[in-house]
Amino acid sequence: MSTATRSQNLTPKRALTGKLFLQSICVMLALVLPTQQAFAISLIRDAETERFIRVISEPIFISAGLNPRAVNTYLINASSINAFVTGGQNVFMHTGTLQQAETPNEVLGVMAHETGHITGGHLSGRREAFENAAAPAIVGYLLGIGAIVAGAGDVGLALITGGQTVAQRGFLAYTRTQEASADQAALDFLERTGQSGEGLVSFFDKLADQEALSERSQDPYVRTHPLSRERIAALQNRVDKSPFRDVKDPEEWQRMLDMVKAKLHGFIDRPQVTFRRYPESDQSAPARYARAIAHYKIPNTDRAIAEIDALIADYPDNAYFQEFKGQALFESGRSAEAAEAYAAADRLLPNQPLLMVGLGQALVGTGDKANVTKAREILERATQIERDYPTAFRILAQAYADEGNQPMAALATAEQNVASGRLPDAKQWASRAKRGLPVGSPAWQRADDISRIENPDI
Repeated sequence: MSTATRSQNLTPKRALTGKLFLQSICVMLALVLPTQQAFAISLIRDAETERFIRVISEPIFISAGLNPRAVNTYLINASSINAFVTGGQNVFMHTGTLQQAETPNEVLGVMAHETGHITGGHLSGRREAFENAAAPAIVGYLLGIGAIVAGAGDVGLALITGGQTVAQRGFLAYTRTQEASADQAALDFLERTGQSGEGLVSFFDKLADQEALSERSQDPYVRTHPLSRERIAALQNRVDKSPFRDVKDPEEWQRMLDMVKAKLHGFIDRPQVTFRRYPESDQSAPARYARAIAHYKIPNTDRAIAEIDALIADYPDNAYFQEFKGQALFESGRSAEAAEAYAAADRLLPNQPLLMVGLGQALVGTGDKANVTKAREILERATQIERDYPTAFRILAQAYADEGNQPMAALATAEQNVASGRLPDAKQWASRAKRGLPVGSPAWQRADDISRIENPDI
């Protein structure tokens, strides 16, 4: 999922597997804490989890008239239930929302509701306030929800630096009218795609009783999306009349969610908690997956690899098992073996940037000249597919440097800083790259563009 990360003044954390690349961020976030107090949050990148959300959500986006490629979904490493939209088409979801969901339909209902906020333009009036807030690495700017202060991780994950401001809870709180509008839009989208709205109702029902609790005890979703019993009753009334009320989720969706939950629990929970949640008596694939990750965290790498090898033998077409094996091997210093596992994942799921970055990192780690060249070619393709992933550019810069191509290494470092929102550093590296690149070449022109950036939203 990824490598361990340490940012300035933060303790080391394991990234979630395969592609759970952790981006550690210091945020002033009034949304989560009742008082304005700085605390660390982590944005998580994970290929498996992102694919699950994309698979179930794309039909909703299309039915809403949105381009699925234009909707960005980001995962926040937090055990509470929450999801919210910030300016434009950016959906943020806490990992706790996935961990506590029982069915894909519950997650789908939440995504449909947040899509209703997007299509309803409920944040458009706050756009200026969002855009005046600090800028984080993943989104270019977190659109006003927090003040981000972070430094580069010691294993090279590009972290965010920026000024400190405080995002007021009001930015993410919706009015009763907007909530009702998003509810009805969500049910419209679900009906257009032949999906039940029962999951949305059951998920909201879980949270409704929290309105009577103190703010400190509530899940953030309750504070930003007030859930009255009357509102839920109105939802239930419409769902009961829908011809799709009793439609069940595809079995494959349920399998995907169960695996994602196992992965998240395995990486986020303490190993002892994971072993209690998924005891040896449970020989299901999700339970075995979670236990393999827990052994990796102890760390007991040999046991983790043995467990994941057994899963690979039973499920040879699962790219994410290979990805996790690659991570465990790489972090134990076995780069050549890690590259073999990542290559297997890449063959099973080609052109997936996060898998490609893992493979590139492992190949660079071997120190072999031919492997470094291969890694550079893979990383060049990965960064063409996904331009806003700082880690990919960092490893690409290392590959260029290992090949002795310092101007291109400088350009890749400039791109890394652009993706991380560090524009002054990006301009400095771009100017350095220009001095060594052929004038007028595509690379020189890109470096020139970066050196002239004035707006972070390039």
